[in-house]
Amino acid sequence: MKLRLLAVVVLISAAGCQAEQPSTPAQKTYELPPRPVRPDETALALPSAKNGDTEFTLIGLAAGLPSITGSHTEFPAKGQFVRLRLVVTNTGTSSVLFDTKRQLLVDDRGGAHPPEEQAMTIKRQPAQFDLGHGVRVEFDLYWDIPKDRKPITLRAFGGPSITDMKNVTGTDIKL
Repeated sequence: MKLRLLAVVVLISAAGCQAEQPSTPAQKTYELPPRPVRPDETALALPSAKNGDTEFTLIGLAAGLPSITGSHTEFPAKGQFVRLRLVVTNTGTSSVLFDTKRQLLVDDRGGAHPPEEQAMTIKRQPAQFDLGHGVRVEFDLYWDIPKDRKPITLRAFGGPSITDMKNVTGTDIKL
């Protein structure tokens, strides 16, 4: 009986010791204020995806835009403009040369479209920039695709990294 009682006391003591161990603190995060979605845009809630040292978070999509307007002009689409709002973050230890012209929009028929240069210029979006270590940049990409096509995928290219100097393989992110 004494042996049984001793075993019960040891088990209760061991359980008590385990329960008293401190839990892992939750990782702290930045509290960013929410912003309204633009009237012609759909908010996206997709998981982030990586290509090399660059993380892509797609946050808004607008398709079927007949034209865009800048500070000095209105520019009609040949087909339809598609606008994608995204956030790119450098998760590596070195800077990355990010080229917006390499980002391809794949349509429902498999066509891969580069960004529309004139639309990017009119909307004053970046063409190429140095994405430093830990830097996060939010901007729009514009494509002009045929009216009868639907945007399906972003083929994202993060830029050269130490492990992939040519960055030839993109990452497909379903919209």
